[in-house]
Amino acid sequence: MHPANRLGLDYIDAAAKLGSPPVAIIDVHAHINGPRAAEIYRQAATLYGIEHVFSMTRLDATEGIREVLGDMVHFIAVPNFSDSDTLNAHGPGFLEQIKAFHQAGSRIVKFWAAPRSVEYGIEAGDPTLLAIDGPHRRAAMDLAASLGMSFMAHIADPDTWFTCKYTDSSLYGTKADQYEAFERMLDAYPVPWIAAHMGGYPEDLDFLDGLLDRHPNLSLDTSATKWMVRELSRHQPGRLQAFLERWSGRILFGSDIVTSDDHLSSATSDMGMATKASNEEEAFDLYASRYWALRHLFETDYEGPSPIADPDLAMMDPEAHDELDAPTLRGQSLPTPVLKNLYREAAAAFAGSPDAIRSY
Repeated sequence: MHPANRLGLDYIDAAAKLGSPPVAIIDVHAHINGPRAAEIYRQAATLYGIEHVFSMTRLDATEGIREVLGDMVHFIAVPNFSDSDTLNAHGPGFLEQIKAFHQAGSRIVKFWAAPRSVEYGIEAGDPTLLAIDGPHRRAAMDLAASLGMSFMAHIADPDTWFTCKYTDSSLYGTKADQYEAFERMLDAYPVPWIAAHMGGYPEDLDFLDGLLDRHPNLSLDTSATKWMVRELSRHQPGRLQAFLERWSGRILFGSDIVTSDDHLSSATSDMGMATKASNEEEAFDLYASRYWALRHLFETDYEGPSPIADPDLAMMDPEAHDELDAPTLRGQSLPTPVLKNLYREAAAAFAGSPDAIRSY
């Protein structure tokens, strides 16, 4: 059993049975790296109806990924996380990265401010380094806003992590604490924002209703497939549809697929759940599984186990689950107009127009 294909699916055959989506899909949240892996990603994405993908790719790898994906890919500006000088990478170096990405056509900049980012700052000697409202981030926001760029942010993590990983609230804060500085920045920078991973709170759509109501410049994406499948499947029937209809145009499709050439070799893989993929077939299943799961969640009435292992279940209850267990996926059978907006129209509106997508 592989973590990306617990059910032994033929993802090529499954795509054919699922059929084309009601409109070509724009995936606004992925991490495409590795030219060989990008070839495999393109096969999976095309089969599942993805026309465009916005990727947080290393700056020095963008040219190679563009050669593989062509106009399908658009890049989101990110810091150089591989820079051994962390203070520079998220300080002056990030400003240079933003300028270079912008010159290469990027029009969105990503700010990663997950609760554990405080650890990076402390290790680097500056606890405010990655704070969403810290001086380094504000300098980057000032620059990006002056260039006419939109912002994406990762603010909070799953409730399961706050239960099991972020137990020291004096260090990480509570989940509610994550949003205080974020809301200040939404007001301070009235540019278009995307809060990744359903704003970090797919568990509580009522909270997201309030967040979106207070900040008309905010949109959300559906990235982090395992998290979305687990939590969006738990809502009462019709609740997700009502939420998407209320915020039509402000909820964008995203997968959070991560590709790497390391997925193509057993020499770079570990045993167990850490083995994301170790050959081309497993890499294909890894990438295709995310689109299979999200499209079944949104389009169908499927109710059964997710094909993707979710280790958060074992983290929460190790006696009842192991790392290859998965939650129930409950398809929402969303109406076609809702799907069209989620899959494409919201992203096109965020960019300014369907044609504007191609210029990103």
